[in-house]
Amino acid sequence: MHENSTPPAPKLFTWEFASDPYPAYAWLREHAPVHRTELPSGVEAWLVTRYADARQALADQRLSKNPVHHSEHAHGKGKVGIPGERSANLMTHLLNIDPPDHTRLRRLVSKAFTPRRVAEFAPRVQELTDRLIDGFCEKGAADLIHEFAFPLPIYAICDMLGVPPEDQDDFRDWAGMMIRHGGGPRGGVARSVKKMRTYLAELIHRKREDLGDDLISGLIRASDHGEHLTENEAAAMAFILLFAGFETTVNLIGNGTYALLRHPEQRERLQRALAEGDASLLATGVEELLRYDGPVELATWRFATQDLVIGGQRIAEGDPVLVVLAAADRDPERFADPDVLDLSRRDNQHLGYGHGIHYCLGAPLARLEGQTALATLLRRLPDLRLAAEPDDLRWRGGLIMRGLRTLPVEFTARPPAQAPACP
Repeated sequence: MHENSTPPAPKLFTWEFASDPYPAYAWLREHAPVHRTELPSGVEAWLVTRYADARQALADQRLSKNPVHHSEHAHGKGKVGIPGERSANLMTHLLNIDPPDHTRLRRLVSKAFTPRRVAEFAPRVQELTDRLIDGFCEKGAADLIHEFAFPLPIYAICDMLGVPPEDQDDFRDWAGMMIRHGGGPRGGVARSVKKMRTYLAELIHRKREDLGDDLISGLIRASDHGEHLTENEAAAMAFILLFAGFETTVNLIGNGTYALLRHPEQRERLQRALAEGDASLLATGVEELLRYDGPVELATWRFATQDLVIGGQRIAEGDPVLVVLAAADRDPERFADPDVLDLSRRDNQHLGYGHGIHYCLGAPLARLEGQTALATLLRRLPDLRLAAEPDDLRWRGGLIMRGLRTLPVEFTARPPAQAPACP
């Protein structure tokens, strides 16, 4: 082959691609930075892969979040969002709407989802983290996805929302089905979404009669110039806070732990810093893990409301646009040595939680959970090691999120940190 000829385009969205998409994204950044492709669902969309273009697209209000602007609306019905959300009447949430409705709802929700509330929640996150590690630390082995990374954010967001403890295992079952992305029974995701919608409607009704100090009660109380959330809006908002607030954190903890296990020198740096009482490397380290192999591979759907140009490429009105956060966050034009994991990286303005008006509302909670989970794992299980060959691990299918199905680990068995609860 001639040395100046372009290598063939990589195959996208295969199982091999899912294991390591970064070489394919490097090819796209260099040769086709705004690339039209057919997705596994059959929907055609533009992939935006360079950092500068991605940042522009995430903040461009000509790109609507509302699927009504999809030019292939009939063909793409139900294929451009969360399965089952349309039939469950859960479309009116922050990921599917534009200003002015987005502005109103985000302002209302922000009143109930403040940094102060997240900070006050830190002891509960630590308690949940220790309780989960207590559940497997005596065995000397665990699957960190199913026994730790998955239940931690589920129980945390249920607590924040005000889901009673006796109902939280139902949420865990529904959420487990939702993140299988085709690995469960046909129609299972849509059924789980519908069950969750029915439950949330009943819970909102109950809480109207007895408001508490929780997020759903806050949504009910929240008002903006005397305008309250409708019940549909409250249910959709609670649903998306749960859905977006758990899967991203599952993947942050899972991907982050896996990256540390694959980079022992970085893991040891972090362990030394934590042992010395220096939390600064933990803070920059979590940001680097979000950049290096973050939980959200592609930003959620956007649709052109008019003809526009991104990265020199004309996008037609009605075309879907997917910003590839994983590609943008490894762009060498923005990040030095982008394929190197450096927990002390500075000026790390990654796009892991988005950019612009749709920047992730739950990012402070996810950061708290990620920092707490990783620091506690490294402190309590200092010889944690991978118990499988990397090539044998499997990544979950799905378009938006990036996360491992399992993460088997081994370590020296240790006694629980917390005394068992009284019977």
